[in-house]
Amino acid sequence: MHIIPAIDIIEGKCVRLTQGHYTTKVIYDESPLDVALRLYDAGVQRVHIVDLDGARAKRIINYRVLEQITRHVESLHIDFGGGLHSDDDVRIALECGARQITIGSVAAHYPQRFLSWLARYGSETVILAADARNERIAVHSWEETTEIALMDFLAGYAERGVRYVLCTDIDRDGTMQGSSHALYRQICQQFPEIHLLASGGVASVRDLEQLEEIGVWGVVIGKALYEGAITLADLKPFL
Repeated sequence: MHIIPAIDIIEGKCVRLTQGHYTTKVIYDESPLDVALRLYDAGVQRVHIVDLDGARAKRIINYRVLEQITRHVESLHIDFGGGLHSDDDVRIALECGARQITIGSVAAHYPQRFLSWLARYGSETVILAADARNERIAVHSWEETTEIALMDFLAGYAERGVRYVLCTDIDRDGTMQGSSHALYRQICQQFPEIHLLASGGVASVRDLEQLEEIGVWGVVIGKALYEGAITLADLKPFL
């Protein structure tokens, strides 16, 4: 199982939100690069970067932060999401060093555009973001909940070749109340061909152990790491 710390960016700073609400913003570090360097020095190989400004603006904004990190830590595998709505957005993210791109809103509202990126860049590069509230897909910084059922969303794209899925239970995100183990177990059982990245609510090492038992491919950790509920030393057995 891959451990994937999250670096969420607003105005060039490393922040965390609770359940996606921008009013809950807490700044944890003025320098995302410093955060990335600490993670890399601890043995972390993958990082999930989210351009929260971009997600709101529906265009990539914090690409210079991405470029700075990939320039200084070339071997760090970064998947980048937030604000990737156009061909230019995707091109910029990849040119700035992202190894993978995470796409949610476009996949929900403009499936043909998403599929064109999947065809152009391949299933190893494009991650489908399946962010859900009450098992309904949420988009645009999670400010809009659609009527699209999570499992139908996954089934449709699994049939079209998606192999990486980042699924966030929004109601648990940033709450440190534990992961949605039952939901992730269901996804792993129903879609064994998918590499599932579980996100939202991770609060303890026990959460990581349970997710590993379920069979998720990776787990995204945010607030628990920044608040010290899980330490970098705790992650060493998983790295």
